[in-house]
Amino acid sequence: LPRWLSTPPARAPRRRPATAATVRPARGAADTSTDYRRRRAPPSRPTGGTNRSPERRGEGPPRDCGAAAHVREAFLRFFQGRHRHRRLPSASVRPRGDPALLFVNAGMNQFKPIFLGTADPRSELARYQRVVNSQKCVRAGGKHNDLEDVGRDTYHHTFFEMLGSWSFGDYFKEEACSMAWELLTKIYEIPQDRLYVTYFGGDSSLGLSADEESRDIWLSLGVCPSHVLPFPLKENFWEMGDTGPCGPCTEIHYDHIGGGRNAAALVNQDNPDVVEIWNLVFMQYDREASGSLRPLPQHHVDTGMGLERLVTILQGKRSNYDTDLFTPILDAIHKGCGGPGYQGLVGKADVKCMNMAYRVVADHVRALSVCIADGVYPGMSGAEVVLRRILRRAVRFCSEVLHAPPGLLASLVPAVHILSLLLLFHQIVTIISENEVAFLSSLQRGRRIIDRTLQQMGPSKLFPVEVAWSIYGNLGFPLDLIGLMLEEKGIQLDWEIVNKLAQEDAEKARSQQTEQLEGSAAQLDVHSLAQLQRDGVPVTNDIPKYAYTLGPDGRYVFSPCQATILMLYKDRSLQKEVGAGQRCGVILDRTSFYAEQGGQAHDQGYLMLLGQQDVLFPVESVQLSGGYVVHEVTVLETLRAGDQVQLFVDEAQRLACMVNHTASHLLNFALRCILGDGTEQRGSHITAKQLRFDFSTKAPVTTQQMQEIEGIIQEVIKRDEAVYMAEAPLMLVRSIQGLRTIDEVYPDPARVVSVGVPVDTVLTQNSQAAMQTSVELCCGTHLLKTGAIQDLTVISEHQLVKGISRIIAVTGEQAKQAREVGQRLAAEVDSLCVRVKRGNSSLPEIQNLSKELDTTAMPQWQRRELQTVLKALQRATNTAIRKLEISQAAEAAQILLEKHPNQPVIIDTVPVASLSILVKVVNQLCDKSGVSVLLLSPQASGQVLCACQVSKSSLPMLSAADWAVAVCTWMGGKAGGSGIVAKGSGNTKDMQGPLSPLLLSPCHQYKRLAH
Repeated sequence: LPRWLSTPPARAPRRRPATAATVRPARGAADTSTDYRRRRAPPSRPTGGTNRSPERRGEGPPRDCGAAAHVREAFLRFFQGRHRHRRLPSASVRPRGDPALLFVNAGMNQFKPIFLGTADPRSELARYQRVVNSQKCVRAGGKHNDLEDVGRDTYHHTFFEMLGSWSFGDYFKEEACSMAWELLTKIYEIPQDRLYVTYFGGDSSLGLSADEESRDIWLSLGVCPSHVLPFPLKENFWEMGDTGPCGPCTEIHYDHIGGGRNAAALVNQDNPDVVEIWNLVFMQYDREASGSLRPLPQHHVDTGMGLERLVTILQGKRSNYDTDLFTPILDAIHKGCGGPGYQGLVGKADVKCMNMAYRVVADHVRALSVCIADGVYPGMSGAEVVLRRILRRAVRFCSEVLHAPPGLLASLVPAVHILSLLLLFHQIVTIISENEVAFLSSLQRGRRIIDRTLQQMGPSKLFPVEVAWSIYGNLGFPLDLIGLMLEEKGIQLDWEIVNKLAQEDAEKARSQQTEQLEGSAAQLDVHSLAQLQRDGVPVTNDIPKYAYTLGPDGRYVFSPCQATILMLYKDRSLQKEVGAGQRCGVILDRTSFYAEQGGQAHDQGYLMLLGQQDVLFPVESVQLSGGYVVHEVTVLETLRAGDQVQLFVDEAQRLACMVNHTASHLLNFALRCILGDGTEQRGSHITAKQLRFDFSTKAPVTTQQMQEIEGIIQEVIKRDEAVYMAEAPLMLVRSIQGLRTIDEVYPDPARVVSVGVPVDTVLTQNSQAAMQTSVELCCGTHLLKTGAIQDLTVISEHQLVKGISRIIAVTGEQAKQAREVGQRLAAEVDSLCVRVKRGNSSLPEIQNLSKELDTTAMPQWQRRELQTVLKALQRATNTAIRKLEISQAAEAAQILLEKHPNQPVIIDTVPVASLSILVKVVNQLCDKSGVSVLLLSPQASGQVLCACQVSKSSLPMLSAADWAVAVCTWMGGKAGGSGIVAKGSGNTKDMQGPLSPLLLSPCHQYKRLAH
């Protein structure tokens, strides 16, 4: 190993609470724990070799992560210390404000606002020039999806760390290449003859010449000419998406074999011996919607190197799974399931896919641990459903290939040596365990549905696609597992239709995503932003949006605002004039309109040309781009830069948003009071109609807690507390104890919103004031006194995924109406209870009232209480109905028994009201007579009900399912069931038709109808 790798990275001492897992023994006492800070890379694992005993497992999270930590630290120190890069922590794997992404899949994701020019000029983000970090990335789902490849080879992963360095308008190609070469060859001491570099070879169709500048830089650094290779657009031109910043890239590849050979022919050939380790992207173009390229106003550098591959090289391994990032997990898997240990085999050599299973489980438990720690939980949509697939794929390999006992997956979390997981260790284990149990239960239910469907299919060998798709969509039952189970039974599935359904599902998801993205049509493009800055156009002064006061009569007074049009924006270009009938964005020097941000909907209203009061320009949307507020309007008369306009905000809509936004802050505070400090906001959306609030919670909110939450909010409303708002330096604001923040980039200075306590007081050093009230960083518009909220009630609360709940609440008059509706429905439920006790109520009446409860806006706590009452009524009614049906069935069975004494089989018609009663008649008649029974029951609608039961003496010669299918098929209907009991229906007016052949003996009849 290189010299630097043998010593641990410098780090500040870290104080941790003492626990059973962290207390070190006294000096001289036996210490069997492993000190990862002194641990070097593990020895090579021979193919097919022996299994090593685990060095640390089961005592909880480890203290450090071995040599891989030194590799990461050396990278960060190199750029931070030697080349003045600002060192940043990894962002969450949950994308921040980017609906186009399911997960953060590259280090550059958090810097997209810089590349696009949309970063708030007051934010810290806008001041970055040189940056370095190690970013957590997940590639599973969406454009970059490695999920199905994981396990098949030794280098694909769903989760990985991207070591990245960036230059935002600072240095460019020469410095980037020089730094990369110095780090690899001087710091990491990788032999130069094992490294190959590629560069963009040009593309005549786009009019792009070869990137000879990069080639010449590499040659000047001493790279052998035969190791500098050109490649076309596909390999060496990086693009953010279909549109946006892009540019040529140069990649560094490593030859695992070496020995003086020339491996140039193996570069970019998917050969495991020659792998890409570092990609240096030079963003210098912008891809237009037409496909053409325009030079960017500023050039950027974006480099990314996978930590896993780098550690593999530096630890002298051939597989990522043989490094100390994975070996503790592989050892824990072996200990947990027994059997053969991991041997590193792939392809045909990996008999029964045992080694593939090891790799899948090891990779997936890392991805699950990191995602859950960052607040992404297995669920039913978006990133959550992808994480659910990852978890279920891992559980399948655990149970079906490794034959591990339930609970193995969660038990592996202590072996995932990632320091950011320490504080959330127990939460990660709990969520994985609960989801594993749920999936195993789903597997059992899915198998039962498949078995029942196969019984109902008759002689068909083609499984119903709609059933397979339902199991897949509703139970999360993997399609490939369905196919495997059917194949084992000799049944086929129409994969062409299944694939078509999957494609339609994916297109629907893309369509929904496109709709989300279309809302940003007024966003300025990077070239227009650069032109505004070059032309010295000042950013919009939006302070007037906060210019409102509370009048003596208690009404809000919004100050008038007059502004000058600085520029118009249409068809992705800045214009000085736009004619009537066209849609465009209007950029003003100042505005009183609130642009959509911080979860609050944009203002509505209109613009009016000064002196022309008869011409209004309704504002359709308001967006913020790089400090410029863009008002989207449809032009009724020509607008020109320099025109003076008056701004009129829809005051009722704005005030309703202010009410709901302040109410959302009170809700956030109340949730923390009742559910504990572990409750964290995960998102919100404020409109004039309602507020939506997502939050993390360890358990579902109970009915009592819901009432207590509303009680706290109503107390603050009654006290009519003052709401204080002021800006303060971000560094000072972050020291506030009890401050509520979310994962956003805040401007500096940041706006503090405090209820009941002046901002100066909460900013006082060591102040505890923010612990007792609502204090948040927020750019939204708020009330000045809480009394204007009048009332708040939660009308919906449900879990989006395990651990994350969503609340929808209404305020003011809507809350009052919801409470009135709740009281009316409560009275109806009370009345229904009385009628049920008297026997004057029916089951449909209970069901209809239950549906009304589900769909009506009313207090959620009250809805739950009334639903509990209705469920009890429904159970009581069902019991009464069941008793009545049993009594009616006994009476009908006795009549038939007397009608057919000593018969070898009973076949007849009987008048009953439902199929449920008919089945009970058949059951009782068969039990009492000891013979096989088939009964038909004509209904007034023309439908004929059918039920049958086969006596034990007739099994297995006669099958009830086949018997019912034969009769119902004759009547043009369907049937199903087991070999003992079956039921169905059909339509026929000629009852003698189905009855006459049934007068034969059961055996003869069965043979005739089966044929």
